[in-house]
Amino acid sequence: MSEQKNYRTKSKDAIMEYLQTHTEHSFSAYDVREYMQENGIQVNLTTIYRNLDKLTENGEIMKYKTAEDECCRYQCVKPHAHCSEHIHMQCRECGKILHMECHFMEELKKHLFEHHKFTIECTNSVLMGLCENCKNNVTVQHQP
Repeated sequence: MSEQKNYRTKSKDAIMEYLQTHTEHSFSAYDVREYMQENGIQVNLTTIYRNLDKLTENGEIMKYKTAEDECCRYQCVKPHAHCSEHIHMQCRECGKILHMECHFMEELKKHLFEHHKFTIECTNSVLMGLCENCKNNVTVQHQP
């Protein structure tokens, strides 16, 4: 089996630039394409998907499907190198990704196994809800 070379292209560089500016939010291939179009970079969606798939295989981003429409979403793994060890929470309002990197993860894993005979796999895990900022904005808007 031959080793594939890692070529740098304008589209790959633009995708990497996009990732660097979106480390805390999930995104779709369409979001990347929109960013590229706004920056005058002509690239087809197939190329974007191919690059995102390679980044997923390399462990640089995570890929998951949303429960609402089963659309593929992506999330940067960096700077959270242990994304397979904790649950992720995404704000349904602003899209921000939060990482549950606390002692509660061990308690949760233990509880699920001891009481439900279930071993949790955190890779690609996403709980939907509202972040503190968006929750406060919703609460303020609904006050009389």
